Amino acid sequence: MAVNVIELKEKFAELFGAEGSIKAYFAPGRVNLIGEHTDYNGGHVFPCALTIGTYGIIRPRTDRTIRFYSLNFAEMGIVETSLDDLIPDDKAGWTNYPKGVMWTFEKRGYHLPAGADILIYGDIPAGSGLSSSASLEVLTGLMLRDTFGFDISMTDLALIGQYSENNFNGMNCGIMDQFASAMGKQDCAIFLDTNTLKYEYAPVKLPDAKIVITNSKVKHSLVSSAYNDRRRESETALKDLQTVADIQTLGDLTEKQFEQYKDAIKDDICRKRAKHAVYENQRTIHAVEALKANDIETFGKMINASHISLRDDYETSCEETDILAALAWEVPGVYGSRITGGGFGGCTVNIVKNESVDLFIETLDKAYTEKTGLKAEFYVVDIGEGAHALD
Repeated sequence: MAVNVIELKEKFAELFGAEGSIKAYFAPGRVNLIGEHTDYNGGHVFPCALTIGTYGIIRPRTDRTIRFYSLNFAEMGIVETSLDDLIPDDKAGWTNYPKGVMWTFEKRGYHLPAGADILIYGDIPAGSGLSSSASLEVLTGLMLRDTFGFDISMTDLALIGQYSENNFNGMNCGIMDQFASAMGKQDCAIFLDTNTLKYEYAPVKLPDAKIVITNSKVKHSLVSSAYNDRRRESETALKDLQTVADIQTLGDLTEKQFEQYKDAIKDDICRKRAKHAVYENQRTIHAVEALKANDIETFGKMINASHISLRDDYETSCEETDILAALAWEVPGVYGSRITGGGFGGCTVNIVKNESVDLFIETLDKAYTEKTGLKAEFYVVDIGEGAHALD
């Protein structure tokens, strides 16, 4: 749906009053084209910002009260808290994400002089794995920065969002999601070295193709615990490899070096996790080279290989996303298809020839329902800008 910011401001005024300086902001969700679970393993990622995301309306207060309202969770009503009570609370629901950003601001020496009234609306489908939480974190950071006049770069806002999710909300994510939301650029993906935060914008030129996201409509409950398990298993593998190789991260290794040193990893499962991290990093580098050379065929093959690795070595896929990818691979005109995001449900990202988009949607829609009983959703997406003020 097209989001009307004037209507959001009117809703804000209805809830909180119309006086004072009321400002509107937007932070996008993201889709990662390739480079999955490499961002906390010192590797490369290749995400792009979407034109869907999270909208925020904010007005500063004169006291220390914070009042939140989300149109997506209207049943919760206005959630009130204080700058003196920034602690995680299950009952606080979605507000734990903006609270975590505020807590991180304070922790980093950016003293919040007053509270605020905040209205939120997001058009990222729930549970899709398109980074609604990172979008909300970056949005909150940008609103606080502008409202209270802090001198903070967009890169630092991404790092603040990541820190808050790791340490306030207990999700041990890497930097990719927040970085893409903060630093996105229209019609470009971000080729980011997560070890150094060096990045370049690579134009995504698909003259005869579209990016189509398919939402499996499943999100398995083990996502956060299993995600943290994968991170721990990767760290264990790295420690074993460091006994025989002078490396700081798994991303430091080539495929050949991994094969040379892999027997140092004692645990079979940890070895599989490390294999994915190393090979996926190299795949991402090769995929970006292919895209720059307008070799969409090779780019698509790398995407397919990424899914297979996530399915077999990293084991963050699931039956439903495996079915979606396998169905996509059979449709003429599909360059590549893979699961995207943290895993265990969510979405697949697909590169589909323009002439095949309708066939792709029609074929997968029918076959996925036949195989799973579920109804997938399809989004033909555009690549948008990073977080920004709307007025």
